[in-house]
Amino acid sequence: MCYNKDGDGMEELLKKLKIKTKNKHLYKQALTHTSYANETSSLSYERLEFLGDAVLELIISEYLYLNTDDNEGTMTKVRSHYVCENALYEYSKILNLNEYVRLGKGESESGGKYRKTILADIFEAFIGAMFLDKGLNYVKKFIYKYIVPLIKDNNIDFLGDYKSTLQELVQTDKRNLEYVVTNEEGPSHNKLFTVIVKIDDIVYGKGTAHSKKEAEQLAARDALKKSVKE
Repeated sequence: MCYNKDGDGMEELLKKLKIKTKNKHLYKQALTHTSYANETSSLSYERLEFLGDAVLELIISEYLYLNTDDNEGTMTKVRSHYVCENALYEYSKILNLNEYVRLGKGESESGGKYRKTILADIFEAFIGAMFLDKGLNYVKKFIYKYIVPLIKDNNIDFLGDYKSTLQELVQTDKRNLEYVVTNEEGPSHNKLFTVIVKIDDIVYGKGTAHSKKEAEQLAARDALKKSVKE
Protein backbone atom coordinates (compact mmCIF):
# COMPACT_ATOMS: atom_id res chain seq x y z
CA MET A 1 0.00 0.00 0.00
CA CYS A 2 1.38 3.43 -0.89
CA TYR A 3 0.36 6.31 1.37
CA ASN A 4 0.87 8.95 -1.28
CA LYS A 5 -2.25 11.06 -0.84
CA ASP A 6 -2.48 12.57 2.62
CA GLY A 7 0.45 11.10 4.50
CA ASP A 8 -1.97 9.07 6.62
CA GLY A 9 0.61 6.33 7.03
CA MET A 10 3.09 8.61 8.79
CA GLU A 11 2.12 7.53 12.30
CA GLU A 12 2.45 3.90 11.28
CA LEU A 13 5.93 4.47 9.83
CA LEU A 14 7.17 6.42 12.83
CA LYS A 15 5.79 3.77 15.17
CA LYS A 16 7.58 1.02 13.21
CA LEU A 17 10.86 2.91 13.46
CA LYS A 18 10.19 3.81 17.13
CA ILE A 19 10.50 7.54 16.47
CA LYS A 20 8.56 9.67 18.95
CA THR A 21 8.10 13.21 17.73
CA LYS A 22 5.97 16.32 17.86
CA ASN A 23 7.28 17.35 14.44
CA LYS A 24 5.56 14.90 12.12
CA HIS A 25 5.39 17.60 9.47
CA LEU A 26 9.15 17.31 8.97
CA TYR A 27 8.96 13.60 8.18
CA LYS A 28 5.93 14.19 5.99
CA GLN A 29 7.92 16.76 4.03
CA ALA A 30 10.82 14.30 3.77
CA LEU A 31 8.51 11.90 1.96
CA THR A 32 6.95 14.51 -0.32
CA HIS A 33 8.14 14.34 -3.92
CA THR A 34 8.21 17.51 -6.03
CA SER A 35 5.38 16.14 -8.19
CA TYR A 36 3.08 16.02 -5.15
CA ALA A 37 4.33 19.35 -3.83
CA ASN A 38 3.56 21.05 -7.15
CA GLU A 39 0.02 19.67 -7.16
CA THR A 40 -0.74 20.65 -3.58
CA SER A 41 1.38 23.77 -3.01
CA SER A 42 3.27 21.99 -0.23
CA LEU A 43 6.99 21.65 0.51
CA SER A 44 9.01 18.91 -1.19
CA TYR A 45 11.88 16.92 0.26
CA GLU A 46 14.62 18.69 -1.72
CA ARG A 47 15.99 20.95 1.03
CA LEU A 48 15.87 18.14 3.61
CA GLU A 49 17.67 15.88 1.14
CA PHE A 50 20.50 18.42 0.93
CA LEU A 51 20.83 18.43 4.71
CA GLY A 52 20.50 14.67 5.12
CA ASP A 53 23.24 14.04 2.57
CA ALA A 54 25.73 16.02 4.67
CA VAL A 55 24.63 14.43 7.96
CA LEU A 56 24.89 10.89 6.59
CA GLU A 57 28.32 11.54 5.12
CA LEU A 58 29.56 12.94 8.44
CA ILE A 59 28.34 9.95 10.46
CA ILE A 60 29.75 7.37 8.04
CA SER A 61 33.04 9.31 7.88
CA GLU A 62 33.33 9.32 11.67
CA TYR A 63 32.51 5.63 11.86
CA LEU A 64 35.24 4.73 9.36
CA TYR A 65 37.78 6.99 11.08
CA LEU A 66 37.12 5.48 14.51
CA ASN A 67 36.76 1.86 13.46
CA THR A 68 39.38 1.33 10.75
CA ASP A 69 43.06 2.03 10.22
CA ASP A 70 42.52 2.83 6.54
CA ASN A 71 44.22 5.78 4.91
CA GLU A 72 42.33 8.78 3.54
CA GLY A 73 42.02 7.40 0.02
CA THR A 74 40.66 4.03 1.17
CA MET A 75 38.20 5.63 3.59
CA THR A 76 36.95 7.91 0.83
CA LYS A 77 36.33 4.93 -1.46
CA VAL A 78 34.58 2.92 1.27
CA ARG A 79 32.43 5.87 2.28
CA SER A 80 31.36 6.50 -1.32
CA HIS A 81 30.30 2.86 -1.52
CA TYR A 82 27.90 3.30 1.42
CA VAL A 83 26.45 6.69 0.48
CA CYS A 84 26.03 6.11 -3.27
CA GLU A 85 22.61 6.08 -4.91
CA ASN A 86 22.45 2.27 -4.97
CA ALA A 87 23.16 2.14 -1.24
CA LEU A 88 20.60 4.82 -0.37
CA TYR A 89 18.04 2.99 -2.51
CA GLU A 90 18.64 -0.19 -0.50
CA TYR A 91 18.38 1.67 2.82
CA SER A 92 15.03 3.11 1.74
CA LYS A 93 13.73 -0.36 0.89
CA ILE A 94 14.97 -1.79 4.19
CA LEU A 95 12.97 0.89 6.03
CA ASN A 96 10.01 0.54 3.60
CA LEU A 97 10.04 4.28 2.96
CA ASN A 98 8.76 3.74 -0.59
CA GLU A 99 5.42 2.63 0.84
CA TYR A 100 4.91 6.05 2.41
CA VAL A 101 6.28 8.45 -0.21
CA ARG A 102 3.80 11.07 -1.42
CA LEU A 103 3.73 11.34 -5.20
CA GLY A 104 1.83 13.36 -7.75
CA LYS A 105 -0.74 11.50 -9.83
CA GLY A 106 1.46 11.10 -12.89
CA GLU A 107 4.54 10.06 -10.93
CA SER A 108 2.51 7.59 -8.91
CA GLU A 109 0.95 6.01 -12.00
CA SER A 110 4.36 5.64 -13.65
CA GLY A 111 5.76 3.66 -10.72
CA GLY A 112 7.55 6.44 -8.85
CA LYS A 113 7.63 4.53 -5.57
CA TYR A 114 9.92 2.00 -7.24
CA ARG A 115 12.21 4.59 -8.87
CA LYS A 116 15.75 4.38 -7.56
CA THR A 117 16.47 8.11 -7.63
CA ILE A 118 13.32 8.89 -5.63
CA LEU A 119 13.97 6.20 -3.04
CA ALA A 120 17.57 7.36 -2.63
CA ASP A 121 16.43 10.97 -2.23
CA ILE A 122 13.78 10.24 0.37
CA PHE A 123 16.24 8.34 2.56
CA GLU A 124 18.54 11.35 2.71
CA ALA A 125 15.57 13.66 3.28
CA PHE A 126 14.32 11.42 6.10
CA ILE A 127 17.74 11.64 7.75
CA GLY A 128 17.63 15.42 7.33
CA ALA A 129 14.23 15.58 8.99
CA MET A 130 15.41 13.39 11.84
CA PHE A 131 18.47 15.60 12.35
CA LEU A 132 16.32 18.73 12.67
CA ASP A 133 13.86 16.94 14.95
CA LYS A 134 16.16 14.89 17.15
CA GLY A 135 19.72 16.11 16.72
CA LEU A 136 22.95 14.49 15.59
CA ASN A 137 23.35 11.94 18.39
CA TYR A 138 19.89 10.49 17.75
CA VAL A 139 20.57 10.20 14.03
CA LYS A 140 23.90 8.54 14.76
CA LYS A 141 22.18 5.90 16.89
CA PHE A 142 19.65 5.35 14.10
CA ILE A 143 22.40 4.93 11.48
CA TYR A 144 24.35 2.62 13.78
CA LYS A 145 21.24 0.50 14.22
CA TYR A 146 20.14 0.21 10.60
CA ILE A 147 23.15 1.02 8.39
CA VAL A 148 26.38 0.26 10.22
CA PRO A 149 25.60 -3.50 10.47
CA LEU A 150 25.61 -3.56 6.66
CA ILE A 151 29.09 -2.04 6.67
CA LYS A 152 30.35 -4.42 9.36
CA ASP A 153 28.97 -7.53 7.67
CA ASN A 154 29.50 -6.28 4.11
CA ASN A 155 26.34 -8.26 3.32
CA ILE A 156 24.89 -6.04 0.63
CA ASP A 157 26.54 -5.53 -2.72
CA PHE A 158 25.75 -2.03 -3.92
CA LEU A 159 26.76 -2.77 -7.49
CA GLY A 160 30.16 -1.47 -8.39
CA ASP A 161 30.92 -0.63 -12.00
CA TYR A 162 31.36 -4.23 -13.09
CA LYS A 163 30.69 -3.37 -16.74
CA SER A 164 33.75 -1.14 -16.92
CA THR A 165 35.93 -3.74 -15.22
CA LEU A 166 34.74 -6.45 -17.60
CA GLN A 167 35.22 -4.15 -20.59
CA GLU A 168 38.84 -3.50 -19.57
CA LEU A 169 39.54 -7.23 -19.26
CA VAL A 170 37.99 -8.01 -22.63
CA GLN A 171 39.74 -5.14 -24.41
CA THR A 172 43.09 -6.46 -23.23
CA ASP A 173 42.55 -9.56 -25.38
CA LYS A 174 40.65 -7.69 -28.11
CA ARG A 175 37.55 -9.84 -27.68
CA ASN A 176 33.97 -8.95 -28.55
CA LEU A 177 31.60 -8.06 -25.68
CA GLU A 178 27.80 -7.90 -26.02
CA TYR A 179 24.83 -7.50 -23.65
CA VAL A 180 21.51 -9.02 -24.73
CA VAL A 181 18.08 -8.64 -23.09
CA THR A 182 16.59 -12.14 -23.05
CA ASN A 183 13.41 -11.50 -21.09
CA GLU A 184 11.07 -8.74 -19.89
CA GLU A 185 8.22 -9.39 -17.49
CA GLY A 186 5.94 -7.63 -15.02
CA PRO A 187 3.80 -4.48 -15.12
CA SER A 188 5.19 -1.30 -16.69
CA HIS A 189 5.89 0.32 -13.31
CA ASN A 190 7.75 -2.70 -11.95
CA LYS A 191 9.33 -4.57 -14.85
CA LEU A 192 11.99 -7.23 -14.49
CA PHE A 193 14.72 -7.46 -17.12
CA THR A 194 16.98 -10.44 -17.68
CA VAL A 195 20.23 -9.77 -19.50
CA ILE A 196 23.05 -12.06 -20.60
CA VAL A 197 26.57 -10.97 -21.42
CA LYS A 198 28.41 -12.71 -24.24
CA ILE A 199 32.12 -12.69 -24.96
CA ASP A 200 32.92 -13.83 -28.48
CA ASP A 201 29.35 -15.20 -28.69
CA ILE A 202 29.78 -17.35 -25.58
CA VAL A 203 27.47 -16.58 -22.62
CA TYR A 204 29.54 -15.76 -19.55
CA GLY A 205 27.03 -14.13 -17.23
CA LYS A 206 23.38 -13.46 -16.51
CA GLY A 207 21.55 -10.87 -14.42
CA THR A 208 17.97 -9.93 -13.54
CA ALA A 209 16.89 -6.54 -12.16
CA HIS A 210 14.24 -3.82 -12.39
CA SER A 211 16.25 -1.84 -14.95
CA LYS A 212 18.32 -2.87 -17.96
CA LYS A 213 21.36 -1.05 -16.61
CA GLU A 214 21.28 -2.90 -13.30
CA ALA A 215 20.66 -6.22 -15.06
CA GLU A 216 23.71 -5.55 -17.24
CA GLN A 217 25.81 -4.79 -14.15
CA LEU A 218 24.66 -8.03 -12.53
CA ALA A 219 25.45 -9.98 -15.70
CA ALA A 220 28.92 -8.40 -15.79
CA ARG A 221 29.47 -9.27 -12.14
CA ASP A 222 28.42 -12.85 -12.86
CA ALA A 223 30.90 -12.99 -15.73
CA LEU A 224 33.71 -11.61 -13.59
CA LYS A 225 33.23 -14.48 -11.15
CA LYS A 226 34.22 -16.81 -13.97
CA SER A 227 37.56 -17.04 -15.69
CA VAL A 228 36.93 -14.60 -18.52
CA LYS A 229 40.60 -14.73 -19.52
CA GLU A 230 40.55 -18.43 -20.37
